[in-house]
Amino acid sequence: MSLPPRLSVIIPHLNEPDDLRRCLLALEAQRSDGIPFEIIVVDNGSTEMPEAACRVATDVNLQRELARGPGPARNRGASIARASLLAFIDADCVAQAGWVKAIVDFMDGHREIDFIGGDIRIIPADPGRLTGVEAYENVYSYRNQSYVERHGFSATGNMAVRAEVFGKVGPFGGIATMEDTEWGQRATAQGYRIAYLPTAKVLTASCKSFAELTRRWDRHVAHEFRNVRHHPSGTLLWLANSALVAASPLGETFRIMRSDRISGLRSRCLALVCLTRIRLYRARRMFGLALRDNTAATVEAWNREKS
Repeated sequence: MSLPPRLSVIIPHLNEPDDLRRCLLALEAQRSDGIPFEIIVVDNGSTEMPEAACRVATDVNLQRELARGPGPARNRGASIARASLLAFIDADCVAQAGWVKAIVDFMDGHREIDFIGGDIRIIPADPGRLTGVEAYENVYSYRNQSYVERHGFSATGNMAVRAEVFGKVGPFGGIATMEDTEWGQRATAQGYRIAYLPTAKVLTASCKSFAELTRRWDRHVAHEFRNVRHHPSGTLLWLANSALVAASPLGETFRIMRSDRISGLRSRCLALVCLTRIRLYRARRMFGLALRDNTAATVEAWNREKS
């Protein structure tokens, strides 16, 4: 007779069967740690359900959620989860050895902690020779320790929460929200405690091009503008912040040169060049939104270019 799961791992999916297969294989390898866990894959409207990909692992429950967005997909998984701990990981992430055990052991040993965020790093195409985008993303794209310790939320590519707490805080928001930021800050505002767990590590693929990186930032910028556009003086503050974003690369050289997330002068120089390009792009987009608000079309996309 199988033991009830200690952890429910919830994975939203949209048209990424190869990435999902890799994610599931990495999780399956952790069965040897002896901690029973279930996997819930929630498809969010793929052209084809990822049934074949799900067969590479045991105890996988494949569901479908038609409400668009990763938040509703994760909510669907949480609603049927059997364990007292919920872990969220994205389909394009690869849990490193001991990820399940690190989460369960930490939450068992720290009853005062309600939810956690783990470490997120980049999978380079060639570890010995990073591209500019990979070098930039290693330093800037997944600063989960900062998210947890300074801003009170975790990226949902590597997050775990007690099921009871998730039920009390409520579900993730829909596709028009930055669901991980909003949920985490809602939880901490209610008094729930978050911790950073570096031993729970996942790797995720970097953007393959600068154009792909700009598409990711388009959505972030649009969400940020939605949060300020109706506030008094919101547009003026937004324009002032746009100017600060454009000038910010000047102050980031020291951070890049000291970062332990990349090594070598070449990678650091590439990271600085990419940072400068993306900050100038963001500033231009911010100015553009202040002049012509077209956020609706941007925020309602989640991997839809893969459809």
